[in-house]
Amino acid sequence: MSKRQPTPSGEEKNVTDDGRTPGTRALLEAKGIELFELIADRGGIPTSDPRIGEGGEFAGALTALEELGLVRKPDDAADTWVTVDPATVQAQIVAPMTQEGIRLLQESAEWANDFTALRSAWRRSAPDDQRGPFTYVHSPAIQPFIDSLVAECEFEALTAQPQNRRGVGSILENAIIRDTALIKRGVHMRTLYQHAARRSSETREYVSAVSAAGGEVRTLDEFFNRIMIFDRSIAIIPSPDGVDTAVAIREPSVVAYLIDVFERAWERARPFTMSDSSTLKDIASEQRSMTLRMLIEGHSDPAASKRLGVSPRTYAGYVADLKDEFDAETRFQLGYEIGRSGTGEIDD
Repeated sequence: MSKRQPTPSGEEKNVTDDGRTPGTRALLEAKGIELFELIADRGGIPTSDPRIGEGGEFAGALTALEELGLVRKPDDAADTWVTVDPATVQAQIVAPMTQEGIRLLQESAEWANDFTALRSAWRRSAPDDQRGPFTYVHSPAIQPFIDSLVAECEFEALTAQPQNRRGVGSILENAIIRDTALIKRGVHMRTLYQHAARRSSETREYVSAVSAAGGEVRTLDEFFNRIMIFDRSIAIIPSPDGVDTAVAIREPSVVAYLIDVFERAWERARPFTMSDSSTLKDIASEQRSMTLRMLIEGHSDPAASKRLGVSPRTYAGYVADLKDEFDAETRFQLGYEIGRSGTGEIDD
């Protein structure tokens, strides 16, 4: 059982009954393992060693080791710290955590079942504006609403994500956990990004995880809007009002139309891989063609960079490459050379 204990700063933190905390593990990883190895290699370390005294390099590490029971003072050498077999300590620390983890998993499953029953009851009596063919969901309820659809999804999830980053830190980790769990329970998941997403290390990490679980990911050269479709029965799209509002669509004919749009884009898209040289060459060619099209159609740099899913600076780099390719010093000259070469006749 846990309790609250004040820290030196006056704040409270979670600690277990035996005083072991996440902070203790952080100390163990930072310097504790190094100190343990030092003591083990030397067969012991004097309590007078300045490195473990107050203000010493290993002062906090010694506290962590002592708290965990990984060091002790022998009865016949009270002025010396020696190590304790970590296996005995591990059993005392890890086993209870494992048992608590199992208990929490079981508890979360029971809660999920309870909320499934609640959702069924809600649907039977929900207001017309919340169960009709179109439902407007406002922030901050959007993500919980999507999470509930993911939890209920039975056989297929289609998503199109126009951004080139999947999120960082806990956001990325939660997305990986959520989506790999979705796939592992038998849901066929397909995701579309723009080609620019391949430059993001966070997106590559996400794609690696969901692909290993059995999901499919492809990228496309052109801009598209965000969309999520679950079990071919409900689609989520952005509202024209902005990102703080999403529209949930249950109208079968509209959902079928959106599925067709997704499928057509999917057929044109390239598998998300960083090792296939032929695919990467095709992608580079498609991004070049898209840049040419943006220039020919006269789009501003912000609009063109958004269409390609890159930053204005990256788009400016694409344009600079084209200037070098066509031996042009200005955009006017570039446009003239593109037109003169016939390169501007780009197929739609």
